[in-house]
Amino acid sequence: MRFVSTFIIAMISTTITAQDWANLERYRSENINLQELKEEESRVVFMGNSITEGWVKMSPEFFSDNNFVGRGISGQTTPQMVLRMRQDVLDLNPKAVVILAGTNDIAGNTGPMTLDEIMGYIKSMAEIAHSNGVKVILSSVLPAHEYSWKPGMQPNIKIPALNKMIEDYSKESGHYYLDYFSAMVDDRNGLPKKYAEDGVHPTVLGYKVMEPLVLKAVAFVLK
Repeated sequence: MRFVSTFIIAMISTTITAQDWANLERYRSENINLQELKEEESRVVFMGNSITEGWVKMSPEFFSDNNFVGRGISGQTTPQMVLRMRQDVLDLNPKAVVILAGTNDIAGNTGPMTLDEIMGYIKSMAEIAHSNGVKVILSSVLPAHEYSWKPGMQPNIKIPALNKMIEDYSKESGHYYLDYFSAMVDDRNGLPKKYAEDGVHPTVLGYKVMEPLVLKAVAFVLK
């Protein structure tokens, strides 16, 4: 009987998790309790995956000092982020959003995706933000030579190609293209160990390279 009960509880838990495919629950309470801004202050939301989530954990003062709000979720792909745009971006009343996404799509975290499909979801996020008066900053995907959890996906080839698509779309649409890739890439189209021990997730030094670049981008779109 105990085994059956444990099995049923595990099945219910799995079902609940599966139903929240976009993980809307992750920031629900934090969104409700987000501190009100003063009239002269501007909020910027960072939408992304583990790279954004890790940034907040490693440099919390960078976010708090600049009225930046991190809304990254580890492992997420662009279609999951599209579903979070209203709750985790628009409802927070930001002046701008920084979107950093695509590497988990290339890794196939939620199934196979073409670069065109990935780009389509990135465009959807940008269009949702823009149509609601939010300035859009589209980040290049960070370099990666290989994924330790999914070998053979050729991110060293696919990421530069996706970044070219993001850059071209940014120029066409008038959004800001934030190029982390060029500032961090090594001769293998990957991240050097000083910037990412595992080749994907930035170290503190890696985030220190990214911070002035995003500050410049935010200052430009909010001026």
